[in-house]
Amino acid sequence: MASLLQENSLATLKVLRAGEAGVFLDGQTGNTNDDILLHKNQQTRPVTVGETVDVFLYHDPAGRLTASMRLPRIKIGQIGYAPVINTTRFGAFVEVGTERGIFMPFAEMKGRPKEGEYVWVKLYEDKSHRLAVSMEVEDEMRRASRAAADAVIGDWVEGAVYNITDQGAYLMTRERWIAFLHRSEFTGPILLGQFLKGRIVHIRDDGRINISLRHVKEEALDPDGEKIIVFLQQRHGKMPYGDKTPPAVIKAKFGLSKAAFKRALGHLMKEHKVYQEDGWTYLTSEQDTVSL
Repeated sequence: MASLLQENSLATLKVLRAGEAGVFLDGQTGNTNDDILLHKNQQTRPVTVGETVDVFLYHDPAGRLTASMRLPRIKIGQIGYAPVINTTRFGAFVEVGTERGIFMPFAEMKGRPKEGEYVWVKLYEDKSHRLAVSMEVEDEMRRASRAAADAVIGDWVEGAVYNITDQGAYLMTRERWIAFLHRSEFTGPILLGQFLKGRIVHIRDDGRINISLRHVKEEALDPDGEKIIVFLQQRHGKMPYGDKTPPAVIKAKFGLSKAAFKRALGHLMKEHKVYQEDGWTYLTSEQDTVSL
């Protein structure tokens, strides 16, 4: 009888006998030649004949199916922040705590992560029931996140980037808050997996936050300009207000005097962050919504 056990998979197997190198697990073929070695070095605790153990299966250098009690740090369907340990033309291998790296197929990669870089990944089983990881983690991030109820504007948070779009970058912070960094706030290239420290500039109604990478004294925007940027982000990058808008409307919408509004708007246009057209004001990016 052929065994259904295969490399890069998880299994719960019975300990059949002990040997000098370790113990042998049931290979589920009825042939003792197919029993699987669980070496002493791959045991995380002493095991005894007759018990069952949860193991990760992989091929040793001789091509034999071998077991290890070092299991993934994340469960199937969960996400983790893990380093890339090797790359090939077919994908990459990511270290998630098992005896061997877990494969990330090329189709599941975003960008081209390099060896040594950390990325957010989801652990899953492929069609052949082998473990694999994917960088497509948006849905899992939404489920794992929590509302930024304790966030305070002006405080600094740290997190790693899990998605980059035309709008900007999305991070998961240490507090498990989803943070958005608009492209107008980029101070240089941003990479998936990159760890960033940002200042909270806006707390959104949906419990997420907007951040800036700059200190207040280093900001290209003054508080009035920042208020306009946030307003534009919330309106998908456009608004029907500009330097010709009546003062009463400006006061009602922004809480600013007409002079302060024009001064801030002029500064934003000088910095090429916004432009005006037919009485409307637009963010310079083509798509500037902050919704996920």
